[in-house]
Amino acid sequence: MTAKVIVITGASGGIGAETAKLLAKRGDKVVLAARRLVELKQIAGQCGKDVFPVVIDVTCRAEVEHLRDEALRVFGQVDVWINNAGRALSRQVLDLTDEDFDLMMSINTKSALYGMQAIVPYFKEHGIGHLINISSALGRIPFASYRSAYSASKAALNSLTANLRMDLRAAYPNIHISIVMPPVVSSDFAKYAVYSTPLPPGGFHPGAAPQTPEQAAAAIVQLIDQPRAEIYTNPGHSEMVARYFADVASFEENMGL
Repeated sequence: MTAKVIVITGASGGIGAETAKLLAKRGDKVVLAARRLVELKQIAGQCGKDVFPVVIDVTCRAEVEHLRDEALRVFGQVDVWINNAGRALSRQVLDLTDEDFDLMMSINTKSALYGMQAIVPYFKEHGIGHLINISSALGRIPFASYRSAYSASKAALNSLTANLRMDLRAAYPNIHISIVMPPVVSSDFAKYAVYSTPLPPGGFHPGAAPQTPEQAAAAIVQLIDQPRAEIYTNPGHSEMVARYFADVASFEENMGL
C-alpha cells in the first residue's frame, strides 16, 4: 500500500494521538497539529520518522491555512485531512451562556469548517483526497443532556459535512468526505471539559459505553483504507440511531430521560 500524507488536528492526545501512532507505524507520513507543544512533541517522538508537528490554534483560520501550507512544504502533498480537534462543555440547555455556546461552536464546528475550506480546494485541484471530520454519537442521540452545547456543535458539524459531500459528489467522485461518530471515549477529553462533571447517576445508556482511544483510532484507520460517508466507531450505534429516529419518544423514555 502506498504511503499517504495525513494531517491530524487535535493530535496531542486521545483519538488524534492514537490515530497518528497507528498510521505512522504502518508507514504513512503524518502531520500532527495541536496547541500543546510539549505533548505534541511527545507524540511525535512515539511515532518515529516521517512525522512533523505543527503548533496551531484551530480556532484561527490563518493558522489552519498555515498548517496546510506546512504539510505541503514538508511532504509535497496531502492525501487525507482529519479534523479531530474538539472540546467538551457540561451544562444543560437552560444554563448555557452566550460564551458557552460560542466556545463550542468555535472549537468543534468552525475549526472544522476552516479545515474544510483550507484543504478541499487543494483536493479539487488534484481531483482526489479524503476529508474526515470527527464528530460524536452525541450529535445524533442525547445520551448526556448536560453536554447540550457540545452535542449541538457536533450536530452542526454532521450537517456541514453532509452538505459538502453533496456539493462534491457529482463533479469530484474521487474526493471522499466522511464523518466519524465515536461514543464516549475513555481519555482525558472529559477531564478538560469546561465545567467538567462526573458521570450522571447510573452512568450512560448501555449502548453508549465508553470506547478506548485505540478502538476509535482503529476504526478511523480502516475508514482511510475503505472510505465511507459516515461511521460509528461503536458498531451497534448505527442500528441504535435508526431505532431512535423511528420513535424518539419511546427511545428517550427507555433511556430514562
